[in-house]
Amino acid sequence: MKTAFVHFLHQQGWVEADIELMVQQAECRTVPARSCLVAQGQHLSHIHWLYSGVGHACYLTEQGKAFSKEFYWEGDWIIGFEPLISGLPAPYQQETLSECQLVSLPVSLLEQWRYAQHPVYVRLVETQLRHKENKERILLLNSPEQRYLYFCQNYPFLIGRLTDYQIAGYLGITPISLSRIIARLKKRQS
Repeated sequence: MKTAFVHFLHQQGWVEADIELMVQQAECRTVPARSCLVAQGQHLSHIHWLYSGVGHACYLTEQGKAFSKEFYWEGDWIIGFEPLISGLPAPYQQETLSECQLVSLPVSLLEQWRYAQHPVYVRLVETQLRHKENKERILLLNSPEQRYLYFCQNYPFLIGRLTDYQIAGYLGITPISLSRIIARLKKRQS
């Protein structure tokens, strides 16, 4: 797993000194499905690079509802920037949906890079910002059906790995609405 991590970092154009520092502090772990990486209301201790599996960030309400913030898959970073920047507990939970193989790094390393405005930190923040802006645009400018079609076209590898409930939460619709959309699309295809 560390070899794949190093290869990934090289592909991303990271400099050798930063890669060596990360590898020195890296902990490779296999985490079971439905494991909590950071509980909502807990302080971050680690960031993670996902080698295999599917992860999830979600907001949990007092009424027992979960709203999907984002999904993570192979090659993604699982980082909570809001709690990192604010120093406050995480306002959402980070968890595994399937068994995951992770490379975990102490959040203190990312904090060091943050304060130094290190290129590694800037690159991670820019990637996250692009992702967030894209999701915001999709949610604001598209109907629920268009959002679902976008999800299917851009994340086909997640369709069989997530429940309809999780997809609906990510798209900002109810599972019933998603079920109706899927039925309507199937009817059009036949």
